[in-house]
Amino acid sequence: MREREPLTIGDFFVLALVFGLAVFGVAMIYSAGELEVPSLVTGIWRKQAIWLAISLVVFALTLRIAMRWLEWVAPIAYAVAILLLIVVLVVGSGDGPRSWIRVGGVGFQPSEFAKLATILLLAKLIAGRERPPETLWDLWPYLAVVMVPFVLIIAEPDLGTASVFIAILVGALYWSGLPFSKLALLLSPLVSLALAFSTPLWGVWFLLLVGFLYWTRAYLTESLAVIFANLAMGVLVRPAWRSLPAYQKVRILAFIQPEADPQGAGWHLIQSQVAIGSGGWVGKGFAQGTQKRLAFLPEQHTDFIAAVVGEEFGFIGISIVLLCFAVVLWRVLLAAERSDDSFASIVVFGIFALWFAHLVANVGMTVGLFPITGLPLPFLSYGGSFLLMSFVMLAIIQRVASDTKTGT
Repeated sequence: MREREPLTIGDFFVLALVFGLAVFGVAMIYSAGELEVPSLVTGIWRKQAIWLAISLVVFALTLRIAMRWLEWVAPIAYAVAILLLIVVLVVGSGDGPRSWIRVGGVGFQPSEFAKLATILLLAKLIAGRERPPETLWDLWPYLAVVMVPFVLIIAEPDLGTASVFIAILVGALYWSGLPFSKLALLLSPLVSLALAFSTPLWGVWFLLLVGFLYWTRAYLTESLAVIFANLAMGVLVRPAWRSLPAYQKVRILAFIQPEADPQGAGWHLIQSQVAIGSGGWVGKGFAQGTQKRLAFLPEQHTDFIAAVVGEEFGFIGISIVLLCFAVVLWRVLLAAERSDDSFASIVVFGIFALWFAHLVANVGMTVGLFPITGLPLPFLSYGGSFLLMSFVMLAIIQRVASDTKTGT
């Protein structure tokens, strides 16, 4: 009889930091519910604690899964993820985007599973190549893998979550060895999208792009494709803007000028900045944040959990939290770098890109550096689906780090 494979931990330091962040997250969700007038957020920390216990069990089970099996199952997992994303468009529920599938009192976000499934399939396809991609035309299979879930999630509509798939694609291609010039050309339409509202800025960018294409000696077909994509972004951005749901327009406009509507669109950002600023150096103390207790701070248990940390633990507290995240990401990067298995290495770096995107977007939106996207802060924000899948990803990282140590 085959002996059961033992649990393998590759980096106890990362495991301890992540577990500490998750427990701290439960505490902060408890604090977020301590309001002068109780609401639905009050007591919600108990659900997060249950999800944390479930996540730890799933983490232990995932540790037993070999990377070769994950590579084999990647296409199946991706197909299941796409099917679930289609189902959620038909029977999904949610406040705003239809992003949840609910069975009884339990809800699950298929997009969270789709993130990992997409990382696995991208890694399998890239690792299966005899040499790294060299031209933009070599990238079409990877673009297709990412664009299918991207479009389905946009249709929910959930622009914030969809944007994470772009980060996953960029991370996987960068780690695969794609030349930086090709990566820049691939991302150039996004720059056109951002600048298209200003014709002079977009015109300057387009001239710079043409010069860059000439300087890099790109293939003619590549150059034409890049130029067409940038022109399309410049032309279609205004119709696309008009088609956006009202709440997404409000978020973007509030990011640009929150003071223009302080009681409406700009409320979230202004209250977040006030909460963080009022925390000072050491904060007001656990569960004592006044902006939070008086319910001035919206979505304090999910989108703006970092603002709660800043108000109650101050600059020093939020700095310690960010330092913990920085160390975790650094150790994850080391695990990707040290692995001799190209599939495993790309998977780990894809997870790095995913967590980094969530961290930057979430913290950035609380201080006004980025639009409000609704992306949760890993291990701290309320959300069972994201917490569960994050611990599955943590188990994969630990498995890769352990295999690297043992040389398997």
